[in-house]
Amino acid sequence: MKQNVELCIKNGRILNVFRRQFEDKKLWINHGKIIATGEATDLNANRTYDAQQAFIVPGMIDAHVHVESSMVAPSELGKALLPTGTTAIVADPHEIANVCGIPGIEYMIKDAAQTPLDIFYMLPSSVPCTPFEHNGATLTAADLKPLYAEPTVKGLAEVMDFPAVVNGDPDLLQKIQDAQAAGYHADGHGSGLNSQQLDIYRRVGIDTDHECMTKQQAQTRLAAGFWTFLREGSVERDLNQVIEAVNEGNAQRFAFCTDDKLISDILVEGGIDRCIRLAIKKGIRPETAYTMASYNAAQAHKLTNYGALSTGFTADLVVLADLKAASARRVMKAGQWITPSNTQPLAFDQSTVHHQLQLKDLELKPKSRNCQVIGIIPNHIETQRLQRTVPLNNGLFCNDFDQDISKMIVVERHHNLGTFGLGLVHGFGLKNGAIATTVAHDSHNIVAVGTDDQAIYTAIQAITNSNGGIAVAQQDQILAIMPLPIAGLMSAKPYATAAQDLQAISTGYQKITGKKTVDFNPFITLSFLTLPVIPTLKLTDQGLYDFEAGKFIDLEVD
Repeated sequence: MKQNVELCIKNGRILNVFRRQFEDKKLWINHGKIIATGEATDLNANRTYDAQQAFIVPGMIDAHVHVESSMVAPSELGKALLPTGTTAIVADPHEIANVCGIPGIEYMIKDAAQTPLDIFYMLPSSVPCTPFEHNGATLTAADLKPLYAEPTVKGLAEVMDFPAVVNGDPDLLQKIQDAQAAGYHADGHGSGLNSQQLDIYRRVGIDTDHECMTKQQAQTRLAAGFWTFLREGSVERDLNQVIEAVNEGNAQRFAFCTDDKLISDILVEGGIDRCIRLAIKKGIRPETAYTMASYNAAQAHKLTNYGALSTGFTADLVVLADLKAASARRVMKAGQWITPSNTQPLAFDQSTVHHQLQLKDLELKPKSRNCQVIGIIPNHIETQRLQRTVPLNNGLFCNDFDQDISKMIVVERHHNLGTFGLGLVHGFGLKNGAIATTVAHDSHNIVAVGTDDQAIYTAIQAITNSNGGIAVAQQDQILAIMPLPIAGLMSAKPYATAAQDLQAISTGYQKITGKKTVDFNPFITLSFLTLPVIPTLKLTDQGLYDFEAGKFIDLEVD
């Protein structure tokens, strides 16, 4: 007697990720799982889907992403990603946790339950990220451990505090051990680390990294035994360089990730599907690229029964319209073809923007005209260390248009401490105005840059009044604002409307620079200028921080 199953997909060219080959065979699907492949004479399908010789690949998996960086709620991100073929993401709620702790993580888990997209969470390891800035919460190993009872929690997120690892910090080591005791693992964050330092990570069980920017860095991580995630985000556009380290002999240790990607960029260029396209253009076989985008990511994160079109695996798959373009004709999630949904982001009522900045606080009085200047590197999150002679007017810094040097400020916003740091930055091309945002990795204080104090203050006040956001100002006028009321990080609007808000602030930026096109994202670039665990010079609410020296430094050059 034949067993009835829900669906049989026939006439498809199915990717076998174990052999990295396409095969002509049937897929039999029941209750969200693939229960057989090939000719199954003991099965009878209630429905049949004729793929008409289309290529079919496993659902794509983003191996490391911060949902908050999309600037939409998890449920809205699901609506945007599923049609592109991404059926699962491994997310680090590090951003919202640094603003409001456990309640923030719980919000992300609950809102994610509204989308069919699998959002697996890695618990944030560094809250606070470092002692070099003020954030909104502190999470110890004891705080995090109960969250391993959540089915969607799958491990410990990127460990970025290398000094704590090398010094054997008991709480951080306990976090790693708790993840392992729960059957999971710990992600790494190896920016700026050499092979000896990476080996220290491996000793404590950290086994992934996504911070490669060069072929050599990827080869170093491969040699050290890391799973390496090739990154292509809105700013961290590293894939074209790093993919050169991948070949058929080592490809099984590589996967793809976006890390930080705006919803507007996802809608225009895609996410993991873009990674696949870029990899194929760089000479990676399609079979290998799609395997990296699915099975390899699942293996790296110990996601059993994900990432392959084989018996016993979850029925997540993409029927491709074009193999090399990685464009989806239809997408299946857990045995169901995806359809539009009408959910709304869950309410987030917590107020998260508190400060007492005054206009006069923006006055910058260097002791010398010779100053340290943060030099942005377009489309990268590292910075250059610059030393420049800057103009002063009655002892006050005034915008240096000739050298493209503007004033920058970071303002503590979580506990109304009154702390702020002032610095100088090169590369924004500002002509008249300012931008300010509450998205400032990883502590997410307020960060702003501008040509004059009034514009900076106006932009800061605008995002304060909207309980978080991004604003563009000229003098005392707001040109554009994107409210981010969910922890000052995410929009409460539908993803398409949020993307329109992003376009509006981009248009505003064009006005204050006088440029119709900009070859980097200024808002994400600004948000990373506060991250002290990334080289080289960064600014926090406590001052100018030197990554290499591991300490705060004076603005003035000796």
